[in-house]
Amino acid sequence: MNAPRTRVQRRPVHGVLLLDKPLGCSSNDALQKAKWLLRAEKAGHTGTLDPMATGVLPLCFGAATKFSQLHLDADKTYEAVAQLGVRTATGDAEGEVIARCDVPAISPEQLAEVQARFTGAITQVPPMHSALKKDGKALYEYARAGIEVERQARNLTVFALELAVVGPALLKITAKVSKGTYIRTLGEDIGAALGCGAHLVSLRRIATGPFDVSQCLTLAELEALPESDRQARLLPVESLLPSHTRVTLGTEDAGRFLSGLRRRGGWRDEEQVAVFGEAPPALLGTAHVKAGELIPSRLLSPIEIQQILGVAEPENV
Repeated sequence: MNAPRTRVQRRPVHGVLLLDKPLGCSSNDALQKAKWLLRAEKAGHTGTLDPMATGVLPLCFGAATKFSQLHLDADKTYEAVAQLGVRTATGDAEGEVIARCDVPAISPEQLAEVQARFTGAITQVPPMHSALKKDGKALYEYARAGIEVERQARNLTVFALELAVVGPALLKITAKVSKGTYIRTLGEDIGAALGCGAHLVSLRRIATGPFDVSQCLTLAELEALPESDRQARLLPVESLLPSHTRVTLGTEDAGRFLSGLRRRGGWRDEEQVAVFGEAPPALLGTAHVKAGELIPSRLLSPIEIQQILGVAEPENV
């Protein structure tokens, strides 16, 4: 899905759009379409979803792009359906079938044992069909050339896992996982543990960090809104910082903080701090506290704060 090429007048847009990415659309194509619909000057996302995957894709606009990298570390929850008894080259329905196997009867006890085996700390070898790089080259490039390279197993965490047989040789997988987990590989490994192999036929991300699919908007829904209402569907920039400790600064300290100066106070050491001005309570940026000093990390510009507040002149910053 390519964004229309009609030239539009761009404008400063700041915030987070929770998109329910459609099937068959790349994350970048979805981003460009949303950017066009919002007429936004600057946009980015918080990590890609495969074209065959649907679901939660947070899109960042304007000042929110400064904090999009923080969300790459977020835990994520997926719903997937695996076809048992069939293995493919890519671990999903887009790949060539490389093996078929009869699917044995799976008892509730066997399913529970496999579920427990893949819950908690696990190791996973990244798939060849992935964007991870080896010697500066993406693994999928080697795979397309028929070359398989050695990959280092990675330590991951499956925080919660539910397995359920939902049809003839179909297994539903619901998993909350740490960053870097490949659900395609998890499905293949579960299929191997059941003795028949498997590949994913559908994949949907239903949550990422604090964001849930029930909060999301589809591209069709966004396009159907009057243009004047589209920006109102954005969450504020600080929605990307839910686990940050909040610190509020008075007028003088806020101005100095925005200039990149450290501020000394009675704060405890903290790695992640969201800093706000006192009046109005506008986000100024992120910081960390060390030895009682508030040390700026990423700052909004006075112009960005002015645009977010919708005022003619920056106030108290």
